[in-house]
Amino acid sequence: MVITATQIKELRERTGAGMMDCKKALTETGGDLDRAIEELRKKGVAAAQKKAGRIAAEGVIVSARNAQASVLVEVNCETDFVAKDASFQAFCSQVASAALDSSPADVQALGGCALDNGETAETVRQKLIAKVGENISVRRFARMEAGDGTVSSYLHGSRIGVLVKLVNGSAELGRDLAMHVAASRPLCISEEAMDRAVLDREQAIYVAQAEESGKPPAIVEKMVQGRVKKFLRENTLVHQPFVKNTDQSVGGLLAEAGASVVDMVRFEAGEGIEKRSDDFVSEVMARAGA
Repeated sequence: MVITATQIKELRERTGAGMMDCKKALTETGGDLDRAIEELRKKGVAAAQKKAGRIAAEGVIVSARNAQASVLVEVNCETDFVAKDASFQAFCSQVASAALDSSPADVQALGGCALDNGETAETVRQKLIAKVGENISVRRFARMEAGDGTVSSYLHGSRIGVLVKLVNGSAELGRDLAMHVAASRPLCISEEAMDRAVLDREQAIYVAQAEESGKPPAIVEKMVQGRVKKFLRENTLVHQPFVKNTDQSVGGLLAEAGASVVDMVRFEAGEGIEKRSDDFVSEVMARAGA
């Protein structure tokens, strides 16, 4: 398989690794970008994992709430210019309200919900595409019921949105925790809630890294265990240092308040989407030639 310069460039941008290392990793994985990132990490060549999750798409996160529930919705577009367009933003707000009021089962059902003008969200979306000249998609939404607790929300600009459900806690504490989740990006609330597949992947990487050290198996095992524990501490909400008081863990803060977090959602616009890399000059020249 021929590995292109574009593939190598993208892998370098996402990992910080050298050109030859990137080319070799892509060759070994048949051009699979995600697998190449893992291979580079195993060899200790790639930079921190956070770089692999760089935002690569435009769009906004919007929220809506009432006494019973709160929602977050992500709507994507192709450029930041459209993301700031008044018509686009109005559409996003109306979609969030529809998700809150109608409680649709999924994104497809949300597309069938009526907006302010009586037309469905899908019909309005298609008309908006024709108007702005860009693809627009309602990517995902999360709806959280208050039930026996309280749901707090936080928007960091229009790019990051968080919902946190708190039991036996104040609205102020809930908002502080939502801000913490926005800043610290925990993967789950506690160790027990960690996705097993994520943990297995990290452990495999740590094993490969430790074996490269040439140390005895018993030492390698201890090294891996230590790194797994560190990963869990850094990526579970209750073990993270609270952003407003880093001398205290979130778990300690909750214990003091006699409260507990039972659910959380964090959306970041464009996360996990690869942004198309266009050569604007070439595009203009091609159109001029046409």
